[in-house]
Amino acid sequence: MELSAIIIVIAIIALGVLVVFVLMRGERLMGSIGQIADSNSSNQDRLNERLNAQERVMTKLLDERLSDVSKRLSDGMIKSTDRTNETMTHIQKRLAVIDEAQKNISELSTRMVGLQDILSNKQARGAFGEIQLNDLVSATLPPSAYTFQATLSNGRRADCLLKLPNPPGSIVIDAKFPLESYNALQTATSEADKKVAARAFSADVLKHINDIADKYIIGGETAEQALMFLPSEAVFAELHANFISVIEQSYKKRVWIVSPSTCMAMLNTVRAVLRDVQMREQAHVIQREVATLGEDVLRLDKRVGNLRQHFNLAEKDLGEIETSSRKITSRAERIEKIEMAEDDAEESLTAPEAPTKPKLVSGADDRLL
Repeated sequence: MELSAIIIVIAIIALGVLVVFVLMRGERLMGSIGQIADSNSSNQDRLNERLNAQERVMTKLLDERLSDVSKRLSDGMIKSTDRTNETMTHIQKRLAVIDEAQKNISELSTRMVGLQDILSNKQARGAFGEIQLNDLVSATLPPSAYTFQATLSNGRRADCLLKLPNPPGSIVIDAKFPLESYNALQTATSEADKKVAARAFSADVLKHINDIADKYIIGGETAEQALMFLPSEAVFAELHANFISVIEQSYKKRVWIVSPSTCMAMLNTVRAVLRDVQMREQAHVIQREVATLGEDVLRLDKRVGNLRQHFNLAEKDLGEIETSSRKITSRAERIEKIEMAEDDAEESLTAPEAPTKPKLVSGADDRLL
């Protein structure tokens, strides 16, 4: 019983001690918790301040970055707008050039259509060749050296008559343009079509050659040859490249085929021939003028001889004048010397006698004489 009471007492004491210990630990724990809470509050305030400061820095940095980005975007937009405006201006200019080119192309197309219409008509094509021939001749030769649409003794009318002296005499130039057969030759695709077109082209040119030889080569009136003017270099080149037999036949008929370029060279040669003829025609005039010039030279030589004689006489007279002058000068000098001598004599006669000093006679008394 007592033991149980003791144990209970001990248990109560232990429990009290435990309660006291627990209470003391609770107070300490509460103090630690309060300290921790205070520390956490302080740390929270510092953290909030740091976060606010960082937020302000980030906000400022973002504002600066946004301002820089906005400025760059604005500058880029301005530059892009300027480049776009320049590009649009350049495009407008190019479009204007293109429009002008299209207008020119349209005008050229219209002219080409007109030229095609002219060349498709034989009479208009002949007039085209005649106009080109007239331009070449009138630009190279003097008007007195040619006649357009000249009528010959056989009633034929020549496109151009070159007036050359005999020999060779006047030469006829006739413009021909076998365009249809030439175009058919150029557009032919098969060998058979090319052969047919070549025969037609050769026949057309030979017909023109024979017509010129029969109409425009007249004995005693024109030269023994005539010229066939082709107003196309392409047709001329085709003949000389692929139709040698036609060219040889023209030589036999004494009909020389010329193009605009070769016709210009021929006309320049004609101009040189005409100039040489004019020089020969004026040769007697030149000889007469040279003879007159020789007479003038002889007359001048004679007059120079007479002038030389006059100069010689004048030189002789000048020598005699110089001799007379020297004599006069010499006599004047002698007269001057004579006059000076007479003056000296007169001065000696008219001058007073100077007193004489008494002379001492050497002797004992040294007397005066």
